[in-house]
Amino acid sequence: MEDQSIIIRSIGIIRSPYKSLSDIPIQGKLNNETEAYAELNEKYEKGLLDLDGFSHAIFIYYFHKSKREDIIGRPYLENREHGIFAIRSPHRPNHLGLSIVKIKRIVNNRLYFVCVDMLNETPLIDIKPYVKYFDQPEDVISGWLEKHFK
Repeated sequence: MEDQSIIIRSIGIIRSPYKSLSDIPIQGKLNNETEAYAELNEKYEKGLLDLDGFSHAIFIYYFHKSKREDIIGRPYLENREHGIFAIRSPHRPNHLGLSIVKIKRIVNNRLYFVCVDMLNETPLIDIKPYVKYFDQPEDVISGWLEKHFK
């Protein structure tokens, strides 16, 4: 199988108070008071229509500060390495991140949110509504992380 090139353009930029990688919480859910906003390119503003009826959204974004690609890595909670697809490191083959954020309000082309775990000026690739009927699977097992939450 050959690698396939794909062109993806950002739909906007995330404006976050986190200017340094060391400031960002390991997961946005662990700090749900910090507010940020996604500023969409004006041509995508109408795409926010009716999103304010949802409490949460899924953000897909680009880890723009990651300059390397790892196949294995050591996550924050572990002393041993795991495969890149079993961790949430930014140093992945395509440097894509995914976060669930809590929507506070939408004003014009800005979506204000909490549960922030993105660096300031992170390129935003896509937004999807979080739907509890589809996005909350039952019988979830979290692999090597299970031992950290018992």
